[in-house]
Amino acid sequence: MPLLFVGDLPIFNGGPCVATCAIKRSSKGLKMRMRTLLGLALLLMALPAVAQQKGSDTKGKFYFKKNCKSCHVDGGSAKPLTPLSKTQAQWKKLFEGGKHKGEPFTPKLGTPVQLLDIKTFLVNHASDSPQPETCGG
Repeated sequence: MPLLFVGDLPIFNGGPCVATCAIKRSSKGLKMRMRTLLGLALLLMALPAVAQQKGSDTKGKFYFKKNCKSCHVDGGSAKPLTPLSKTQAQWKKLFEGGKHKGEPFTPKLGTPVQLLDIKTFLVNHASDSPQPETCGG
């Protein structure tokens, strides 16, 4: 039997070479599967963040009128409020703070999804937005 050495490995009749090639092939497949799994994991982690950032402008207007305008009108228990009352940055800051009258948002003001919709409506139609709401909400 011919005996050859590659580095410190003895090679005869193609034995170690066949095993080495098989290991290389399986490690390439493993690396590819690991990359795919890692990519999917990153995508799944990013989805909730993306989903949380979007609200419905149309629903937000409805919930703003239903949940906010009952108090925020002339003669109401709170000062009148429309999307034009604040800039986009001011509306974002208000909702990021999560407070209403110094207290955390309560279910009375709306569910988290409804509050996101209201925020979307107010930010999209704020005084400095491309489409300010002029009808008073």
